[in-house]
Amino acid sequence: MDWKYLLTSYEGRINRAKFWACVGVIFVGAIIAIIIDNIIGTTFNNMPYGFVYLIYVIATLYLVFAVYAKRWHDRNKSGWWTLIALVPFIGAIWLIVELGILEGNRGANQYGPDPLA
Repeated sequence: MDWKYLLTSYEGRINRAKFWACVGVIFVGAIIAIIIDNIIGTTFNNMPYGFVYLIYVIATLYLVFAVYAKRWHDRNKSGWWTLIALVPFIGAIWLIVELGILEGNRGANQYGPDPLA
């Protein structure tokens, strides 16, 4: 798996398996950042996360949006659909269903060839 392409490029398409693999890697990184925060004592007030986690989140925003854009492309939609996440509650559910559960379009589309072909 080409991690550089998966996490940095906004071009092309990825299937659900690669999407979930990227989400898993980013999630594990977040857990590690929280553990580091707790070990070095940089947590904010009574929260389990702190400065290291905050820096991690800011640093990974680009990566997350790149993965989301490629997955939206597989659904034959623009990466701008990621903004649906800004709609409270419904947006998060829509994002999970569209990107993580529904199958991508079969065959080539305007964003590239079928990643499963």
